[in-house]
Amino acid sequence: MILWHCWLLKNALEELGHTYPEGAVEKFAALLDELEKWNRRVNLTAIRERQEMVTAHILDSLVARPLLEGSTILDVGTGAGFPGLPLAIAEPERHFTLLDSNNKKIMFVQHAAGLLGLDNVTAVKGRAEDYAPGQRFDTVIARALAALPRLVEIAGHHVGEDGVFVALKGRYPAEELEQMSNKPWCHAVTELRVPGLEPGSRHAVLLRRA
Repeated sequence: MILWHCWLLKNALEELGHTYPEGAVEKFAALLDELEKWNRRVNLTAIRERQEMVTAHILDSLVARPLLEGSTILDVGTGAGFPGLPLAIAEPERHFTLLDSNNKKIMFVQHAAGLLGLDNVTAVKGRAEDYAPGQRFDTVIARALAALPRLVEIAGHHVGEDGVFVALKGRYPAEELEQMSNKPWCHAVTELRVPGLEPGSRHAVLLRRA
């Protein structure tokens, strides 16, 4: 079963066209194995079928990899560690802080990071608006956490002066972008192609201080 899962993952990852550190495929597989185990006890995510987990958790996280900037990344509202954990596996030279207010989910993130030997991951229980790390980040990333105006309200202050806020969205968020017209942020939108999902179903909004 482990070999099958690794083969399934490897084929899916090849569709992204990225290169990965040695042992990354095995770590992605081990991450999903642990997620399945915990899901049976504490219900971390609604997705249970393995192929769907590969698409929705691993590939849907890794498509944001080319959008990361700098060496410090904050994943706001990481939930069970997505997109932060897959990105940390793929980018071992960058440091990822994974933030969530849900205790059982952040406990899973801590467990998974330790199990996988991810020394570049720090898991923090807390809300973005209350979090005070004493530094700002090169990249702040959030996946399906809140509408854009609310996102910058609760987490925009964590973005470094020359940093980027990567907001991962589904369909093109036209209405949310209209609501940003009076905010001191400029934006660019890029479509993300996730293998297994139909074109146009994923977008990233890149926000920078105006």
